[in-house]
Amino acid sequence: MKVLMVLTSHSELGNTGKKTGFWVEEFAAPYYVLADAGAEITLASPKGGQPPIDPKSEDPDAQTAATRRFDQDKALKERLANTLPLNSVNEMHYDAVFYPGGHGPLWDLANDTDSIALIENFYAHHKPVALVCHAPGVLMKVKRTDGSALVKDKAVTGFSNTEEEAVQLTAIVPFLVEDELKKLGGVYSKGPDWQSYVKQDGLLITGQNPASSEEAAKLLLKALAKS
Repeated sequence: MKVLMVLTSHSELGNTGKKTGFWVEEFAAPYYVLADAGAEITLASPKGGQPPIDPKSEDPDAQTAATRRFDQDKALKERLANTLPLNSVNEMHYDAVFYPGGHGPLWDLANDTDSIALIENFYAHHKPVALVCHAPGVLMKVKRTDGSALVKDKAVTGFSNTEEEAVQLTAIVPFLVEDELKKLGGVYSKGPDWQSYVKQDGLLITGQNPASSEEAAKLLLKALAKS
């Protein structure tokens, strides 16, 4: 069971002068769910090397059992510092792909041709694709073999407009995940803000927010067991 995890390389939060990146919980929680189940995990990012961590995800109120485990995990931190460049990754070597969120992916992965092609290949070859929080936004330009948007007519979720308003970044982000998924024809739904909410439609698994990361990874494991 080989799973690829794709993280952002983008660290600038728009023109605010503040930093962004990936959200630690959305990486650590699914990583350990998958690793503890015996998955062999490969880490990649557009630029390779160390992906930027969103500093807000290291705040005390953002900590969970998974993030505390990650804090003590020197081996994983070393692996994270050496992610593969995305253009060197071949979908044929993996059984599934997982995209953690954080605001970073909205800037780079949503427009990254390597990422777009990668997801299209995973989907075309009937392999599960899971994305959480802001990461469903990277599906913006991903298409099916017939040229239609991958999310069209599919049950999906992702970081909601009300959650974006709560973190006061509605005017900063390049697009709103909820709006974009709806615009593409996705059948978007959401649960209560900050609570775990995951949708699965065939091979496509999407989670609403950081709290949804673990459940999304568990659904990915179930999808892998069936494939």
